[in-house]
Amino acid sequence: MTMKRSIDGLWRNMLLTWLAALGTGMATSLLMFAVFLLFSPGADASVESGATLSLQESAAGRIAGLSLALADGASIEAPRMQNSVVMDISGMLARVRVSQRFRNPSDDWVEGVYRFPLPETAAVDRLRLVIGERVIEGEIRPRAQAQESYRQARQSGRRASLLSQQRPNIFTTAVANIGPGEEVSIELEYQQSLDYDQGRFAIRYPMVIAPRYIPGVPLARDQIGGFAGDGWAIDSDQVPDASQITPPVVSAGESAPTTELEIHLDPGFPLSALTSSYHAVDIEQHDAQYLLKLRQGAVLSDRDFELSWRPRVGDTPAAALFTERWEDENYALLMLLPPVPAEEPLPPVAREMVFVIDTSGSMHGASIQQAKAALRVALQRLRPGDSFNLVRFNQRTEALFVQSEAASPDNVRRALAWLAMLQAEGGTEMLPALQRALAPQPQQQRLRQIVFVTDGSVGNESALFELIRTQLGGSRLFTIGIGSAPNSHFMRRAAEFGRGSFTYIGSIPEVAARMEGLFHKLETPALTDIELQLPAAPKAEFYPRNIPDLYLGEPVVVALRWQGAAQNALLSGRIGVRRWNRQVKLEGGKESPGVHALWARRAIDGITAAAEGGVATAAQREQTLALAMKHQLVSKETSLVAIDKTPVRPVGETLQSRSVPVALPHGWVGDRVFAQLPQTATAAPLNLLLGMILLMAAAVLWGLRWRSRGECHAGG
Repeated sequence: MTMKRSIDGLWRNMLLTWLAALGTGMATSLLMFAVFLLFSPGADASVESGATLSLQESAAGRIAGLSLALADGASIEAPRMQNSVVMDISGMLARVRVSQRFRNPSDDWVEGVYRFPLPETAAVDRLRLVIGERVIEGEIRPRAQAQESYRQARQSGRRASLLSQQRPNIFTTAVANIGPGEEVSIELEYQQSLDYDQGRFAIRYPMVIAPRYIPGVPLARDQIGGFAGDGWAIDSDQVPDASQITPPVVSAGESAPTTELEIHLDPGFPLSALTSSYHAVDIEQHDAQYLLKLRQGAVLSDRDFELSWRPRVGDTPAAALFTERWEDENYALLMLLPPVPAEEPLPPVAREMVFVIDTSGSMHGASIQQAKAALRVALQRLRPGDSFNLVRFNQRTEALFVQSEAASPDNVRRALAWLAMLQAEGGTEMLPALQRALAPQPQQQRLRQIVFVTDGSVGNESALFELIRTQLGGSRLFTIGIGSAPNSHFMRRAAEFGRGSFTYIGSIPEVAARMEGLFHKLETPALTDIELQLPAAPKAEFYPRNIPDLYLGEPVVVALRWQGAAQNALLSGRIGVRRWNRQVKLEGGKESPGVHALWARRAIDGITAAAEGGVATAAQREQTLALAMKHQLVSKETSLVAIDKTPVRPVGETLQSRSVPVALPHGWVGDRVFAQLPQTATAAPLNLLLGMILLMAAAVLWGLRWRSRGECHAGG
């Protein structure tokens, strides 16, 4: 009986020890997983950021409306935030006024924070805060000084507004001390030049910031007065401002911001076509001028607006010049089309084509179909003698061939079959894909062209630009922006660094025409080694300083500044082995207010582009500050701030702060998009591995303890 009780006790102890070990291991694993959820960029950051629901809940469409978060965790219903946009377009320039209207329906005093896109080339120079009949004009100040002035006004109960730039195409407006039941409007203005390509003028107005993939190791969250650090993503070592470029997201169509749009167009020549690419518009023509309005009135702000027009045959300009005399200096914006190739074309050049396609979760739905359709056209346009490769990426990078292979019919068929099987899922680790495409190749007498197809939804643009700048070599990089709201700042700047061009495809019906235009460029000798000279012009400066290669149908647009009398500019370059030059008179152009601001914006962009690794030196920051202050522009070093003089919030009343959520871009699928975000360079695999190791260690300890007890009983 004693032996039986001993054995029963032994088994009972073994069972208890095993359960304890298992429980300890599971608890440790769960604890580590909780830490991972707390600190990973894809985790629910709402507890710290003040958002009412998690990112996953937001994507699932469970936010009923915009809300302002209270300190005790409750929320206040808020109305829709509405944008009203008025564009005045004349020739190649546009002056745009954006009004953002917000009404506080609650009984609390609130601060609203708005994160919104603007064109990457916009020169923002005016801010007004409108309360009823009162208008408070904004002032440009150094960024830190403007933020401190806003913070003091916020704390003292005065109405104030602050407009800052996070990226050339991402801006933030904070509005403090909006009283109960009060309506406030924020008005900003900017100057912009138009795009021109293949005989087509176009202007784009972005309406939504797409969710961005944030790589890197998470950093400690840094909140400053409810204004900085309140996005859904946590700052990382690769994207230190991630929390400032990731506004919360509501489900499409549910209380997201809306936009009204009115355009006054004076093209300066008769038109053969006038098209709104993605929105229905009503058009009124008055002689040679046009008035356009969105047919629906206010539309959901979930996709970019694009308007394009073509001159009547025979009226296409060969050059355009816009000038301004400002503070005793001359400024000009010069558009000059490259020469038409000779009637006897040069023999075809053997090319190596590298096609790179983004297959991350943000490309799911219409975007991946557009991307695949574009590359099918590209693969079928390959010529005998070309070589090619196909690279796809999400959180992993994979190539069809180890290195580029001949564009034989069999290889092209193999590539088309591989392309057809690609699906959109996972994260957007773009850096390895660019490294793979730009990797040095064996010496070949081939023109190397890289076609990069993506929506550009990443936050680490600076690291990508630096890679292109340092690793491009003799390659040329052509970017194709896909989807309803591509990151055009990344797409355009990457093409500039890559000495290629940027093409935008927003819908399947556009694929054939846009790819046809791109291949005209790829197959036509470029105008290279371009130089611009301003003889004997004091203090002459022009941007871009390094003029990129030019392709058929795509003009060079240069912003110039000089002192003294009008000058003759000499533009020269090379087509193949032939030299080419043209003399341009910098007089007689259309006098256009705001050209000085466009020059300053391009000068600031040039300074930014010269910053190694995306980090500006002290001297570069001082240059940017001096330019932005002189020309009264918003930049990384300056902000616009508007402050009322009289406190309006009663003493003792607290101020609540909340970011305005935005819609998902049109065609994006929330579950697919947000499924990629937790994979943003987190320690999840490591945490899981450690948890498994702890479980195994617990099992080993249990086994040793069982063996020890067994030996003791056997010896007894």
